Amino acid sequence: MGSHPVSLTFYTLIKKYSALQAEVVSQVRNVASRLSAATPGKFLLLQFSMSQVTQVGDSISNLISQSIR
Repeated sequence: MGSHPVSLTFYTLIKKYSALQAEVVSQVRNVASRLSAATPGKFLLLQFSMSQVTQVGDSISNLISQSIR
């Protein structure tokens, strides 16, 4: 099985991050619009998703910071 080089640019990374962030925002709006249907489990999953988006954003920020030095 041959290996293929993978190219990752800040543009690609930020574009994917933006899509991930938009998906989580959509989930938040969905839960907020139907609070009566929100369960503790759904809320915990949403909290976890928001935390992951924050961690990815922090990682991207660190990568950019390191590349500027």
